Amino acid sequence: MQTVKINRFLRVGISLLAITLVYVIYAAIHEHIVEAGDAAPGFTVTTEKGRSVSLSNFGGKLLVLNFWASWCQPCVEETPSLSAFAEQYANKGVVVLAVSVDKDPEAYRKFVERFHPAFLTARDLKVHADYGTFIYPESYVIDASGKVLRKYAEAKNWMNPDMLSDVNSLL
Repeated sequence: MQTVKINRFLRVGISLLAITLVYVIYAAIHEHIVEAGDAAPGFTVTTEKGRSVSLSNFGGKLLVLNFWASWCQPCVEETPSLSAFAEQYANKGVVVLAVSVDKDPEAYRKFVERFHPAFLTARDLKVHADYGTFIYPESYVIDASGKVLRKYAEAKNWMNPDMLSDVNSLL
C-alpha cells in the first residue's frame, strides 16, 4: 500500500516536471523577436557622456538603434560607415544610438576611444533581449511613434547608395 502511494507521488512529480520542461522549451522557442512593423519595446539607457535617453525622448526624429559589441568583427567593420551616416543625417531628423552589449566596461571604453563614433553610445546588458537580439550587429530604424520601420540583422555599409535611398524614403 505504501509503495503504491510512493509510485503515484513519483508519477505526479515526474509529470509536473515534464510539463514544466515543455513550457520552458516552448517559451524559449517562442521568445518575442521584434520585426519591422512591430512596436519597439521601450527602454532607457545612459550614454557614455552620462545622458539618460529613452525611446520616447527622440523628439519626433527617426531613431537608428544599433546593438553591437567590441569583440564583434562585423561591428568593428560597420562602425566607420555608421559614424559617417550619423554625421550626414544629424541635420535631417535622424539620431543614431548604438548600444553595446559588452559585459566588460573597459572593452567598451577602449572601443569608444579607438573609433570616436559620431553617434550616441551606451553600454547596457538588458535592452537587446527585449528586442530579441542575440547576434550582432543588429539595427532597427524606429519612427517617432515607436514603430519599427526596418530591421537589419547584419552589418551594413550605412553609406551605400541603396541604404541611403531606403533611409531617405522613410524621412
